Amino acid sequence: MIAPPMANGEVVFDAPWQSRVFGMARALCEQGMFTWDEFREQLILQIGTCTDDGDYQYFIHFFDALTFLLEKKQLFSKDELVVLSEQFAARPHGHDHSH
Repeated sequence: MIAPPMANGEVVFDAPWQSRVFGMARALCEQGMFTWDEFREQLILQIGTCTDDGDYQYFIHFFDALTFLLEKKQLFSKDELVVLSEQFAARPHGHDHSH
């Protein structure tokens, strides 16, 4: 399976981090950091490493493809990505919305 989870023509996200990763990939592509074809090729490679154990998680592969490409393009080091990922994971849901 190469396509993201979809419902009624829309991408389905099971958790907030998935939509954030998707948005980051699209934004970085639009800013010219890489082409969508480059990202898609890396995503296909990541999915190709998936074992057939029934635990397929599209957005884990999506995240892995994005982090690999960011490191390959020398936009971030692996260590920087780990730190940033931990910082984002520690932020509470709705942190950036005013109520």
